[in-house]
Amino acid sequence: QVQLVESGGGLVRPGGSLTLSCAASGFTWGYWNVGWFRQAPGREREGLSCISTNDGRTFYTDSVKGRFTISGDNAKNTVYLQMSSLKPEDAGIYYCAAYRLRARVGVFEPFSESEYDYWGQGTQVAVSS
Repeated sequence: QVQLVESGGGLVRPGGSLTLSCAASGFTWGYWNVGWFRQAPGREREGLSCISTNDGRTFYTDSVKGRFTISGDNAKNTVYLQMSSLKPEDAGIYYCAAYRLRARVGVFEPFSESEYDYWGQGTQVAVSS
């Protein structure tokens, strides 16, 4: 059974930086895509970024491109989301999710939450002065 545990959330000032971690267990590196999602108060959960642990490809939604960086550490089975130039609208609960690579019809949609098989419990990020 795959388990995902997010950490690293907290309060940061606008313009500041924060790094989130997603530690995976029951997870073989190279066989999964891992995505980061955010749910702001009163809004639907949105996909932000994704990394393929198979080939290292990364994906970013326009709202975070150039400000957020996703990366992975094979040895620690952990995926990170480095966030910089944070804005108040970046506040919310951040979730990581994992999709097991498999034969399929159609292209994988990295920002679609319905694609993912496992989810973490989330970590809260607040951006305020």
